[in-house]
Amino acid sequence: MVSLFILLLERVGLIILIAYLLLNISSFKQRLTNRRRWSTQCLLVLIFGLFATLSNFSGIEISQGQILSSTSLWSLSEESSLVNTRALTIGISGMMGGPIVGVLVGVISGAIRFIQGGLDPLTYVVSSVLIGLVAGLYGQKFIKKESFPSPIKGGVMGIVGEMIQMACILLFSSSTADAWQLVQFIVLPMTLINSFGVAVFLSIIHAAQKQEIQARAVQTHDVLQLANATLPYFRAGLDEQSCKKAAEVIRKFMKVSAVSITDKQQILAHVGLGSDHHRPSYKIITDLSHDVLRTGEIKEAHSREEIGCGVADCPLEAAIVIPLKIARKTIGTLKLYFENADELTFVERQLAEGLGNIFSSQIELGEAEVHARLLQDAEIKSLQAQVNPHFFFNAINTISALIRVDSEQARKLLLRLSQFFRSNLQGARKKLISLDKELEHVKAYQSLEQARFPKRYTVFFEIESGLENIAVPPFIIQILVENAFKHAFSSRKEGNQVWIKVVKKANQARIQVEDNGVGLSEEILNQIGKEVLPSQKGTGSALANLNQRLISLFGEESMLSFKSTQEGTCVSCLIPIKKESD
Repeated sequence: MVSLFILLLERVGLIILIAYLLLNISSFKQRLTNRRRWSTQCLLVLIFGLFATLSNFSGIEISQGQILSSTSLWSLSEESSLVNTRALTIGISGMMGGPIVGVLVGVISGAIRFIQGGLDPLTYVVSSVLIGLVAGLYGQKFIKKESFPSPIKGGVMGIVGEMIQMACILLFSSSTADAWQLVQFIVLPMTLINSFGVAVFLSIIHAAQKQEIQARAVQTHDVLQLANATLPYFRAGLDEQSCKKAAEVIRKFMKVSAVSITDKQQILAHVGLGSDHHRPSYKIITDLSHDVLRTGEIKEAHSREEIGCGVADCPLEAAIVIPLKIARKTIGTLKLYFENADELTFVERQLAEGLGNIFSSQIELGEAEVHARLLQDAEIKSLQAQVNPHFFFNAINTISALIRVDSEQARKLLLRLSQFFRSNLQGARKKLISLDKELEHVKAYQSLEQARFPKRYTVFFEIESGLENIAVPPFIIQILVENAFKHAFSSRKEGNQVWIKVVKKANQARIQVEDNGVGLSEEILNQIGKEVLPSQKGTGSALANLNQRLISLFGEESMLSFKSTQEGTCVSCLIPIKKESD
């Protein structure tokens, strides 16, 4: 029995080694993120079918409690049985791919085992299919959760699989005495080995997932650090001084051979290799950059010829060029150069694309700030000033805290933050926007606040059909919702609800934001919206400025109306129904 245990351990070691190599292939790991796809399930059937075939042909021939052969077996004598790791591969296939994968792998394994012959081969066809079905049904609930069983649970399922196999041997064998003798000889080593193998296999999967999550967390942290470090330079606009400092920061974080930033005509900064001929103030010299400026799309080059630099001894062998955009118009490029073409991988492209979007947002933010200083419209400037800097820093801190806990949620919140500030910038440039865009702005703000204070606020939207595209002043709903979050609920931490309603009344739309907060005192109710009120959580001027904006756009009949009781406050206004294009 000890000899059998050692021989089985060798077979399991081979399968685990192959599994380890397989799980280090990035394309295979990406497949495992969506195991419901038919293509992924077909791949799993193919891989584990090969594993099951290997298990059968590398099995150990036994007869009458004696080991006859431990070499590769193509056929067995009529009195012999085969001890192998078939149940291990079938069980893992079911737990990873579900019942369809498990059953198909069981059919493949059982068919090969039947062809090999030996004592009662049909028994192993039945057991293989049953093991695949049971393991698949168990694995199905983990597939729905996009997770994998723990090693301990997997080990238990390995034991269950072996018990199914032993039961089939006893039930379907032509000789009960021979079956009982076989089971006594193989049950302990096979159960221990297959259970151990399943547990190790799942441990490898969990370790690979953990490593990937940690790598993503580190990468996201680096991206946030880089975005924070470059923010003051890109906000200053595309000039030589600010671009040089930004390029130095980017090269330090990205560890590339060179970084270049251009506007539409010339090189503004080049840091790293090739700086002898890629010089600031020089006209753009690479064909690759001209293509990006023309098309507005990311371009890659994996050779000097593709880069299109006219200098013969240029050391730069590969590059990725990202367009920098404002309002969907390309205003420059960010170029990352590599001395070795092999360094430009899919990961670098994805990272560069994300950074390009962030840098574009930073430049757009800077442009908006310059534009805001030139605006003569006092109401627009006041509304833009309502964006509390503490909100920005709180959102960044929340995202930073989420990075290591839930990197996917942190990524979504970062996009929401970008969307929020993009909406603020667009609102600063326009007097009217569509209701849809305003509601997107509100939802972005809501997501960021709910990430900081889970379950504290609930927002309900009731928008009458056909009003989605009407033109409304920017920030009109967002400011009312933000005001409710800050002031309506005092220190209450749960049960705080806000209702946003937009309904049609004749040729006007009634916009209403209602809360179930503590209400307003009569003194404040007489002043709110008419004058600046003292506030510890803002400037106190948001509602007054918004009211003035509504009056200047639509007249006094559109001014804010306030109703308040101890059960909450309702703020509403009426605006003409017009589309943004009108």
